[in-house]
Amino acid sequence: MKPIELMTHIPHLTNQRPVCVVGAAVIDVIADAYSLPYRGSDIELHQQSVNIGGCALNIAFALHRLGIKSLNALPIGQGIWADIIRNNLSKNGVSSVIETDQGDNGWCLALVEPDGERTFLSISGVENHWDRHRLDNLPIQDNTILYLSGYQLAAKCGDVLLSWAESIADKTTLFIDFGPRIADLSSSQFSRLMALDPILSLNRQEIEHITTLFPEFAHSTMDTEELANVWFEQFACPLIIRVDKEGAFYRDALSSGWVPPFETTVVDTIGAGDSHAGGVIAGLASGWSMHDAVLLGNAVASYVVSHRGGDCAPFTEQLISYLQRY
Repeated sequence: MKPIELMTHIPHLTNQRPVCVVGAAVIDVIADAYSLPYRGSDIELHQQSVNIGGCALNIAFALHRLGIKSLNALPIGQGIWADIIRNNLSKNGVSSVIETDQGDNGWCLALVEPDGERTFLSISGVENHWDRHRLDNLPIQDNTILYLSGYQLAAKCGDVLLSWAESIADKTTLFIDFGPRIADLSSSQFSRLMALDPILSLNRQEIEHITTLFPEFAHSTMDTEELANVWFEQFACPLIIRVDKEGAFYRDALSSGWVPPFETTVVDTIGAGDSHAGGVIAGLASGWSMHDAVLLGNAVASYVVSHRGGDCAPFTEQLISYLQRY
């Protein structure tokens, strides 16, 4: 599929496979910062907004707005932040199957620099308290695309989620976006995850971290394509590398290649990776090829970074209108 053809295919997105989204719903307090603080400093922030966020919530919103149904396991607790999240989910027609009285949801301060790059300072809540009994009772269907985030996998609850994912591996395709917490995963956890043959979505910084873990990737001159090929030879699992304005490169068992970007003016990058994952999952759930799914992910991410906050994934009509400029 070429970029110009994408608009004609987006209205036909529909579940050919079930989707389950497991992870966090939190609050993002977004503030502009002219620079990041250093130890002992005092910088002036300009608060922009208080948004609902969290990787899994952003993906659930993206899927819903693209017409894809998903089973959302986003723990919603009791407290000020949980009430805001619960009310916003209801207003947006998205629901979660997990309610808990074990505390409030977490929140983070998102500092946005002038170039749009964001830095998070996070406080955990019930989104990192997982109970195996609740997970075992989720109605996971055969051939489900199961999303897990590195934020939860690297938290204290990570082994609970990993053991559960291993127990249902025969009826799921695991999709993982590690995010910046990839550095917090142990080598044992990483190996167990790779044994599940997941689809991985990584950005440039996360790829750079992986190159420090394995001697196969230690060549400083290795470009994106070479890295993806060595990765596939090593692990035989699909890989998507998001390379900012250059677009994305993917490799799976059937094909590989560059997928073009949709250039835009970046307002902030909050939710960029999540929205990209939401677009990719929507395409794969609709039976699209990996190339076409990544193209959709590029389009959704382009829309999101041109807007403030991470919970602004487009509805089908909005995305089509946005893409008409291309």
